[in-house]
Amino acid sequence: MLSATSLLSQTRRHFFHDCALGLGSLALSSLLDEGRARGEVPLVNPLTPKKGHRAARAKHVIFLFMAGGPSQLELFDYKPKLTALHGKPIPDEFIKGKRFAFMDSFFTKEKPKLLASRRKFAQHGRAGTWVSECLPHTAGIVDDLAVVRSMATNVFNHAPAKIFVNTGSPQAGRPSMGAWVTYGIGSEANNLPGFVVLQSGPRGPRGGHPLWGSGFLPTTYQGVPFRSGGEPILNLTRPAGISDERQRQVLDAVKELNAARLTDTGDPEIATRISSYEMAYRMQTSAPELIDLAQEDKKTLEMYGAQPGKPSFANNCLLARRLVERGVRFVQLYHTDWDHHGSGSENLTAGLDRVCREVDRPSAALVTDLKRRGLLDDTLVIWGGEFGRTPMGEVRDSVGRNHHIDAYAMWLAGGGIKPGLNLGVSDELGFAAVEDRVHVHDLQATVLHLLGLDHTKLTFRFQGRDFRLTDVHGEIVAKLLA
Repeated sequence: MLSATSLLSQTRRHFFHDCALGLGSLALSSLLDEGRARGEVPLVNPLTPKKGHRAARAKHVIFLFMAGGPSQLELFDYKPKLTALHGKPIPDEFIKGKRFAFMDSFFTKEKPKLLASRRKFAQHGRAGTWVSECLPHTAGIVDDLAVVRSMATNVFNHAPAKIFVNTGSPQAGRPSMGAWVTYGIGSEANNLPGFVVLQSGPRGPRGGHPLWGSGFLPTTYQGVPFRSGGEPILNLTRPAGISDERQRQVLDAVKELNAARLTDTGDPEIATRISSYEMAYRMQTSAPELIDLAQEDKKTLEMYGAQPGKPSFANNCLLARRLVERGVRFVQLYHTDWDHHGSGSENLTAGLDRVCREVDRPSAALVTDLKRRGLLDDTLVIWGGEFGRTPMGEVRDSVGRNHHIDAYAMWLAGGGIKPGLNLGVSDELGFAAVEDRVHVHDLQATVLHLLGLDHTKLTFRFQGRDFRLTDVHGEIVAKLLA
């Protein structure tokens, strides 16, 4: 029996370790296979492909995240009534009880005034989808897209809003969507991570690592940021003077030590550590080959607007295709500088033109390229940001709009999505969704559904309760499904 002093020194991990039928033993049993009976410690790769709850329509996801909040009123949501009422104060019934990121102080002085879009709109494709002149290449592929104009979210500031779209909670610390997906069904990639993150634009997205983190899930499921030039991952290259044989010896010794500790404790983080060392070793060959875009033919490079060795959203879109070809389950591209309030270059004139030029052609090329290679049927592509923009303008240096959570636009393609679909309607000013409202939790539930996962059953017990991506919300958007 332990003395009172010994009991006080026992940690929870010690308790689990010493309890023959405790959680450590139960966790360990899920990590070891029959080889243990032979005195070995064979390990189950945490990212081994697994079956979902139902047949899947999609095998991979590419999420083109437009960080900052693209203005739906300049891109996809054509509002003649807003043009007719340009410069007039917005009616009280629209803003009563509402909060905005930067405009509340104006309410005590005067009502914000409605701002018409200066962009020309036209209908495209068989369904007559409205798209503005800002996105000519996207307009050319609308028959492959489902455009949703009735998105809604809960959070109107950038970092928590991005975290909310990615994790289902505005607070950092929950697993990201890519982490939930790889936890649920693993990955088909043997020499690359199951979840890869690519970034472009003048800065990283607000919110940083929690946007692709694993939260309370084992860290093997977190997103791995890749660079599109030089070393894909810093410090991945074998140090000078170290042979492959010598490196393999070191890795084998570390693996044996970790495996002994795993047998002793059953800690899944140790399995993650072993898997990470082995993955890094294999990636010394696979990752440089992956990012060598010079392997692509000239026609493909021109279609994307990609330039080998020059970091860009175009290069990242081409890398995304190469990643899913190699079995990576979830690829997320962040492109920043969509926060067009009307300050300096961040406006709805030259600022919007520039960022649209950066993403329009590569986004359309990605869908086209996936389709011609037979990959679009099982690859779900998502385009959109954390929220939209207000029908009212802001009083700043030039033309801009405030953050808006009640109505904005996204598009989806492939992976079981109904092509050529226009879903959802906002009111005549574009302020709120009035038909087929799609909340962020509904989008998350639908993405999981297409991957063969039931969002109510994909759970992880933490701090005494079962958590899930959609929290206690979310409905599958049946109208989006092919």
